[in-house]
Amino acid sequence: MTAIAAPMTDALEALSFDDVYANHVGFVWRVLRACGVPAEQLEDAAQDVFVVVHRRLRDFEGRSSITTWLFAITRKVAARHRRRTPAQEPPPSEHVAASDPFDQVARSEAARTIAAALDRLDEDKRIVFALVELEQVSVAEVARMLDINPNTAHSRLRLARAEFAAAVRRRSPR
Repeated sequence: MTAIAAPMTDALEALSFDDVYANHVGFVWRVLRACGVPAEQLEDAAQDVFVVVHRRLRDFEGRSSITTWLFAITRKVAARHRRRTPAQEPPPSEHVAASDPFDQVARSEAARTIAAALDRLDEDKRIVFALVELEQVSVAEVARMLDINPNTAHSRLRLARAEFAAAVRRRSPR
């Protein structure tokens, strides 16, 4: 018997759920947080994303990068989770790895300041800011991911940087 190959590239045929999960779970978590999913819902939201990925991975045709495809799924899941829960002050960071108690306090406060500053941005600006500044995605790629004009992406990034800096200044001790 001869197997009939599906019209996929070798790279796509080798794409397994385990590989996608292992290589992109951190990206998904960071995008969920950047999209405003509360910390206590991140685990559930990430699981929801990967349930969709598991179900639809066979349909991924490679017309975009895997991160662009994951971003679209993650953004939709994040919107559902945000609708379920009202906004609230971010909890203190539990993942502080400093040995000095003063460093722990400083890192925890810095994490709260950054989270609060991100939460102050509207979703359009927060997404562009997080992808460019935190994920190091190019503005051109972000524009493609969001299906917006590159000039719009640049404008959102400029405004987000200014609002983020102002929010950090307001929360910083003088």
